[in-house]
Amino acid sequence: MEPGNTAKETVLITGGGGYFGFRLGCAIYQKGVDVILFDVVKPLQSVPEGIKFMQGDVCSLSEVEEALRDVICVFHVASYGMSGREQLNRKLIEDVNVKGTENVIQACKSTGVSSLVYTSTYNVIFGGQIIENGDESLPYLPLHLHPDHYSRTKSLAEMKVLEANGAELGNGKGVLRTCALRPAGIYGPGEQRHLPRIVSYIERGLFKFVYGDPLSLVEFVHVDNLVQAHILASKALKANKKHIAAGQAYFISDGRPVNNFEFFRPLVEGLGYKFPTCRLPLSLVYSFAFLTEVVHFLIGHIYNFQPLLTCTEVYKTGVTHYFSMEKARKELGYEPQQYSLNEVVEWFRAQGCGPKPRKYTVMHLVRDGGLLLLLITVMVSWFPSAVTFPL
Repeated sequence: MEPGNTAKETVLITGGGGYFGFRLGCAIYQKGVDVILFDVVKPLQSVPEGIKFMQGDVCSLSEVEEALRDVICVFHVASYGMSGREQLNRKLIEDVNVKGTENVIQACKSTGVSSLVYTSTYNVIFGGQIIENGDESLPYLPLHLHPDHYSRTKSLAEMKVLEANGAELGNGKGVLRTCALRPAGIYGPGEQRHLPRIVSYIERGLFKFVYGDPLSLVEFVHVDNLVQAHILASKALKANKKHIAAGQAYFISDGRPVNNFEFFRPLVEGLGYKFPTCRLPLSLVYSFAFLTEVVHFLIGHIYNFQPLLTCTEVYKTGVTHYFSMEKARKELGYEPQQYSLNEVVEWFRAQGCGPKPRKYTVMHLVRDGGLLLLLITVMVSWFPSAVTFPL
């Protein structure tokens, strides 16, 4: 059975309380499939009638096994540490991304779940090197070269998921089929991880510059394109599709490489702000991010502030890396629809975002003074090494 059949089935989505997991669950439920959203926190939106929410933690094997009873397909979306200060919490990243994935795999085998679709990331391959139209034949980035713990643990988790393909199920009824989808950065109306942070920087007057080569290209994926890809992947694990996706990984994006800052220009200008004209060298911004992480390491246990940028975010946004969708098109039937940021702009406008009169407070003075001091420190240390910096 697969999503879309007339016969009832049940699928479970780990991370179902998050933006993408919730959107995926609603789309699958509309196809006549019973859906369980499994997460440590409830969704921000009201859960539609008919969809079941189960509060639980992927770090607990018993909780995962309990949730998977009578489930035939799992979409393992739950993860931790993708951006901002979350990237610096190494223990929780390891627990959720690696141990949590091991628990999901073990629970699938012990409870007889026949299909597992894993939401991976571009970063299992990308680690700061230029990649132009790469494909799934590229090897994993060596684990010791990953610039952040999130990417390293996602790589380990993907390996474990794909290695589990073909494992015998505990109920003696067949084998586990697995695949992994590697999405670009997700966007869409109501996205709660990246876009609000960007808009916050814009509204607080912190978006004063862009950086890197203006010709550098990255990719994004609209949430509904990613939903489509996951549903197609679950179907491609089934017998009537000859298990074509079993053991496979797929890059997923909108298929439109674009400069990171130009991608967000419609959001900045659509909210009524001026797009920055100052462009800084990538190496200078990376140095700034590095020092920010050092400061966070020293005082984060006292004041867990949100870094303006992390080193990994500088790489992700400023270094060219984009991938071919040919394998996903050919094997899954994936055809990305074209979207713009207009609906995102309208969503933020509806939340009251846009230029407002602002009072310059003592806290603003302290913040700006600290940023200026850090920037001066970076520039003083950066100039002697700028010629030899590897980026």
